[in-house]
Amino acid sequence: MTDALELKPALEAVLMVVDEPATEEHLARVLGRPRREVADALRELAGEYDAQGRGFELRPVAGGWRYYTRPAYAAAVEDFVLDGRQARLTQAALETLAVVAYRQPVSRSRVSAVRGVNCDGVMRTLLQRGLVAEAGTEPETGAILYRTTNHFLERMGLRGLDELPELAPFLPEADAIEAETGEGAPSFDPDAPDSEDADDKTEL
Repeated sequence: MTDALELKPALEAVLMVVDEPATEEHLARVLGRPRREVADALRELAGEYDAQGRGFELRPVAGGWRYYTRPAYAAAVEDFVLDGRQARLTQAALETLAVVAYRQPVSRSRVSAVRGVNCDGVMRTLLQRGLVAEAGTEPETGAILYRTTNHFLERMGLRGLDELPELAPFLPEADAIEAETGEGAPSFDPDAPDSEDADDKTEL
């Protein structure tokens, strides 16, 4: 029963999960306590957080109470939330993303063959950015396949992959190269890093 719980910890637990300010009346009703008792406990908690210099604060806003990041630590929160997401994609990352978008599901080795360089570093970055995701394995080789994500569609402003520009015929697909030139796919050293990998690590 909620009325058997310690009030302050109970308030902390409830306020941790609210997505909008919780009113004193609502909290009192949920916890089975008088509103005045709840109001006093909320103010005491807010004062304790301030005195302790915690990274968060309990703030009365819009007729209710809610936890907020303390303004002094806003920069740390911003760095964590963004985590490089506003950085521009490098040319290497854009090329790799284009190959995945038009040839998905596709393996890393296939992407590397199309680009002519090892793309492992760039693919890791795209995975971390949430632009591509694993999509099972290739039956013949067991290689992991990759596809674009809903986040990719959101960032590109597309409702679906069918809205991608008609660029697929211009990608240097290995079998097309072989058919037209009699040569195989561009050769690459699987251990050689992409020449732009260093940029990816700093710009992405």
